[in-house]
Amino acid sequence: MQHLVEPVGYVRSCFKEKFAIPRQPALAPAARGVLELVPPFDTGEAVQGLEQASHVWLLFLFHQALEQSPRLKVRPPRLGGNRSVGVFATRATHRPNGIGQSVVRLERVEPGRLYLSGIDLLDGTPVLDIKPYVPYADHVAQAHNHMAAAAPQQVTVGWEAAALAAAAAHGQRLGEPLVALIEQCLAQDPRPAYQVPPPQRRYGVRLWDVDVRWHYPHAAHIQVLEVLANPA
Repeated sequence: MQHLVEPVGYVRSCFKEKFAIPRQPALAPAARGVLELVPPFDTGEAVQGLEQASHVWLLFLFHQALEQSPRLKVRPPRLGGNRSVGVFATRATHRPNGIGQSVVRLERVEPGRLYLSGIDLLDGTPVLDIKPYVPYADHVAQAHNHMAAAAPQQVTVGWEAAALAAAAAHGQRLGEPLVALIEQCLAQDPRPAYQVPPPQRRYGVRLWDVDVRWHYPHAAHIQVLEVLANPA
C-alpha cells in the first residue's frame, strides 16, 4: 500500500545551504525561521490554540538528501565519520523515506505563519506535520543514548575586528542576532570530523543574505575572517 503525503508548509530559514547547519535542533538558539503554511492550512484555523505551546515538533523532508536506494548503514559525525552503524541507530539525513523531525521553539503564531527559533532546517524545507510539544509525555527523565550521551564538544570562535563589526552591522540591518548565530553554528565545528585542515584553508557558508568565511588557526579554534553581504 502506498501513501501520498503533501507538505503543510515550507520553512524560510536563515540556513541557505546545508553546510554549517547544527546537527541537532536547539544547539543554535539564534537560528530563526518562519514556517509558511499552504492552503488550506494558511487561514489561521489550523493553528488556533497552538500559541499555548512553547515548542513544536516538526516532521519534514530532507528534500536535498532524498535517495532512490535506501541505505542500511551510515557514518554519523558523532563517530568521527569513519565508522558505520545501522541507519536506525542515527539521525542521519539519509533516511529510508527522507523524513526528519525536530523540536523547535515557537516564538509567535500568526494566521498562516509560525515564527521559530533553535531550528536546524534548510531554507525551503517541506514540512509534513506540526505537533505541539507535550512536556509530561515527551520528556523522559531516565532516557539515555550511549552513542550520544552529551552534546558534542565545541570549538572556540574568534573574530577579526572587521568581520565582527560587519556581522553586527548586518545583524542590525536584518533584525537578526547574526553574531550569535555565527558563533553558535561555528562552535559546533561544521567541518567533516575526519578533516584536519591546514591553517590556510578557508571555509564558508551563507547565513541569511551574508557570506561568512573562516579558517582554523589550530584544531580547536575557528577564526572568522570575513562577513560579506551577498543579496543574490
